Amino acid sequence: MRKLIIEQTTYSPKVILDHEKNLFEISGESKPPDVAAFYLNIIRWFDDYSEHLDRSQSTGHPGVLNFDFQYFNTSSAKYILDLCKKIGDVRSKGINLEIKWHYEEDDPDMLEAGREMSKLAKFPFEFVQKN
Repeated sequence: MRKLIIEQTTYSPKVILDHEKNLFEISGESKPPDVAAFYLNIIRWFDDYSEHLDRSQSTGHPGVLNFDFQYFNTSSAKYILDLCKKIGDVRSKGINLEIKWHYEEDDPDMLEAGREMSKLAKFPFEFVQKN
């Protein structure tokens, strides 16, 4: 199982997906020029991770995926939702994988986006207000 580390740029978020350290984070702004290529790499990693969890039959707490976006465009939203749904599928197998949705105190739109993602993914997120 490989790690996936992508450095943040002006157009794309920082991504840390490291199952060994139990560290899962996507943060920053998401408006990459090729949204599909950017997120399909992440979704493929998650598919591998999901298979890893299935093989290990992990019943413990494999981790928390932290979403900490300052902004994402509508094209990114589709792929973020796809990832959230995949996490929901893993959860439906009894694996306790969680999402923490971080948002700025003065950014009700990002909070609402997280609530909508949670609703569409059909499982509760934990909402973390940053000061």
